[in-house]
Amino acid sequence: MSLFCAISNEVPEHPCVSPVSNQVFERRLIEKYIVENGTDPMNGQPLSEEQLIDIKVSHPIRPKAPSATSIPAILKSLQDEWDAVMLHSFTLRQQLQTTRQELSHALYQHDAACRVIARLTKEVTAAREALATLKPQAGLVVAQAISAQPSVTVSDWLEGYSIALFDACFKPSLRLHFSPCLTRFRFLYQGLHSASVPGILSLDLCPADTNKVLTGGADKNVVVFDKKEEQIVATLKGHTKKVTSVIFHPSQSVVFSASPDSTIRVWSVTGGNCVQVIRAHEAGVTGLSLHATGDYLLSSSEDQYWAFSDIQTGRVLTKVTDEAAGCALTCAQFHPDGLIFGTGTADSQIKIWDLKERTNVANFPGHTGPVTSIAFSENGYYLATGAQDSSVKLWDLRKLKNFKTITLDNNYEVKSLVFDQSGTYLAVGGTDIRVYICKQWSEVLNFTEHTGVVTGVAFGEHAQFLTSTGMDRSLKFYSL
Repeated sequence: MSLFCAISNEVPEHPCVSPVSNQVFERRLIEKYIVENGTDPMNGQPLSEEQLIDIKVSHPIRPKAPSATSIPAILKSLQDEWDAVMLHSFTLRQQLQTTRQELSHALYQHDAACRVIARLTKEVTAAREALATLKPQAGLVVAQAISAQPSVTVSDWLEGYSIALFDACFKPSLRLHFSPCLTRFRFLYQGLHSASVPGILSLDLCPADTNKVLTGGADKNVVVFDKKEEQIVATLKGHTKKVTSVIFHPSQSVVFSASPDSTIRVWSVTGGNCVQVIRAHEAGVTGLSLHATGDYLLSSSEDQYWAFSDIQTGRVLTKVTDEAAGCALTCAQFHPDGLIFGTGTADSQIKIWDLKERTNVANFPGHTGPVTSIAFSENGYYLATGAQDSSVKLWDLRKLKNFKTITLDNNYEVKSLVFDQSGTYLAVGGTDIRVYICKQWSEVLNFTEHTGVVTGVAFGEHAQFLTSTGMDRSLKFYSL
């Protein structure tokens, strides 16, 4: 039951009652009347503001005005309410998206911190073991050296040390390139692949033992080479066309390779045979990347699809294309967290995909030539991309923008990009090899020893050395 003001005949917002006439009034109206007349409007008897008694009622629901009862007025009212609800929903979605981005950044920072802590812990343990081993040996060697050659100079000792190291460590059959600077040994291995079809097209190092090198060649073969033993561990044959991508499994004696023959092969290194053939594409496979769990493979192809496959069963779990783009994929790489990945296209686009939703979540335009290589930094913040426009672009994944472009020489062919495990250096392989220090993005090293285009570069453990392969059929090691 609603109360009505005796003056306005409307539902009062602040109702009060007059003890003189026992009528209900809107306090604002009755106070104004009392100020002007000093009497009750109903019976004319004297009345003051102090005599008014407030009535406590629940929030009144005002009846709609007669003009609001028509069908157009009702429809407009419903439209206004709908617009208000949609605006509120949009605001909530914006807040949710902002919260998700903040949470994602926090998770990336936590993930990167955990990886850095784990790596530093491992390095500290290794350093302690090396120090414990080195102390007694160092004392013995110094004592022997002093007693045997008391007058030896530092320069003579360095020269003798270099010769002894050369004689002790390298076989006569090894072709060695030696630089006068002791911190720049250059090792050259040839003969890993056939000379009739020259060219090593892909390279990877074993994460567990960076002395193990994996190469794929234009001769259709996959070769596993042991740098420490200086010998070929396995030559894996089975592809019918050149091998353009190779990957070492981080914990198993298994390697993966991809080829323009439309197949992905899983090889057993110990058995020297192919244990699985994954047929995920109808055209040549252009990119290969292993998931962080080590159980799944990401592949890209000229058939415009990327595929996600199980390495144990060889089954293709999902296969997706961007129908709006309609162009070949040229490379693919997983983000360190394994939840997103990037692909490069023949029309200069870099696309970021959400693996779980199988959707394209971001695009990075800017190159003017087909994308040839992409690489994520270990902390997950940066993406490096190279293309046939003779440039390398650095992208901030937190802000989704290009913050640095490294312009190379004209006609420079960018074939390979890789960050070291600590995220300190970025190596670019192509016409030559260039090493950049991250954050400053300035060039610190340049190697021009290859006589052909460099097709692959990789950092050794703790960036102690750099490995490269090229179209000149050579595998080179540089001490950093």
